[in-house]
Amino acid sequence: MDRIHTNEVKDHDGKRVFVAGWIHEIRDLGKLKFLILKDKTGIVQLTLPKEKVPDEVMKVADSLTKETVVSAEGQVKGAKQAPGGVEIIPERLEIINKADAPTPIDTSGKIETDLSKRLDHRFLDLRNPKSLAIFKVRSKFYKALVDFFDKEGFVNINTPKITSAGAESGSELFPVVYFDKEAFLSQSPQLYKQTMVCAGFENVYEIAPVFRAENSNTPRHQTEFTGVDFEMGFIKDTGDIMDVIESMLKFVLKRVKEDCKEELALWDLEIKVPKKIPRFKMPEVKKWLAEKGKRIPEEDDFDAEAERMVGEIAKEKFGEEFIFITHYPVSKRPFYHFYSEGGKTTDAFDLIWNGVEIATGGQREHRYDVLKKQGAEKGVDLDEMGFYAELFRFGAPPHGGVGFGLDRLIQRLFKFDNIREAVLLPRDPDRITP
Repeated sequence: MDRIHTNEVKDHDGKRVFVAGWIHEIRDLGKLKFLILKDKTGIVQLTLPKEKVPDEVMKVADSLTKETVVSAEGQVKGAKQAPGGVEIIPERLEIINKADAPTPIDTSGKIETDLSKRLDHRFLDLRNPKSLAIFKVRSKFYKALVDFFDKEGFVNINTPKITSAGAESGSELFPVVYFDKEAFLSQSPQLYKQTMVCAGFENVYEIAPVFRAENSNTPRHQTEFTGVDFEMGFIKDTGDIMDVIESMLKFVLKRVKEDCKEELALWDLEIKVPKKIPRFKMPEVKKWLAEKGKRIPEEDDFDAEAERMVGEIAKEKFGEEFIFITHYPVSKRPFYHFYSEGGKTTDAFDLIWNGVEIATGGQREHRYDVLKKQGAEKGVDLDEMGFYAELFRFGAPPHGGVGFGLDRLIQRLFKFDNIREAVLLPRDPDRITP
């Protein structure tokens, strides 16, 4: 008999089925025992009335521990009180691998466990149906991103994760041993995205690891995360990039809302698909903050508190969870951004979702002489950047793009306080295992 998953049991009422998974809960009422079996699709109840099941089945059931892997065969019966409205009366019950007891953390979700301890025993933590649901949603989110970019004609690229230099500050790079050469883990695919636009691909995207050697022990930073980056050629201005982002978020969130109803219900989460993401220049947003008592100097960026307040303002003023903030000061952006407003600001933006910045992007400067001048003003010699400098000497089109963190996208979707909840195996300055 072929195995079926627990979410299929309800379709086999009155039939004999074969199931397998982990023991989630054990309830012993003396003459009646209930076993809750779980697998990747959900749970099902095995009901064992002492007078109706074989003695060998009861003997096996009496020896079980939580998280033991078992298989069972039996008839499916309707049962209003059981999860899913059905139960299985097992005629055969076999232990495949018995779990030690007790487990180092609770896997039922009934006992709150410190996140750090849960991460120490992550594989057990993920047997909690709510924890598993996060990564089912994340998987659908990832798939929807790929489908969107493919639909829009973007070319998927895979860029090197061992590089000779960084895209921004060298202090944020992880050095690696690379024979007799100086090398680092990639902190951004930025330069390579631009390279492929100039190579003639025009529109490209990548979803891949990114590494930042920042000693940031915060609930929103990691030393390794999954970046979602895209770059577009022949744009008119940064508005083209924001248009694609808006379309992407609508597409992805609508898909996840439709495909993940059960997982979202476990978290009592309702996804709000944006209608129109507002776009405002930084000085105007700073005026809003000042009206609420938060004053930020003209040349300063937003801190975490300001972002949170901006998120609240977006909901109050526009009824949206997202807001674009544009025209950041030149002093707060790398030299390769396209300057606007007479060189006072950049044609760049940040995107805020539920009070946290989730993306930074903008138009890049594509004119060699202008780029060389902007680099010099920031202490960068463009001609020393090898292949990157060459891009702009042989026909670089107007282009721009954006970088997201997939982990932070999922964090904001679920409104988690800590980004580590949204990552299978997080990496930060203190955690390198498991």
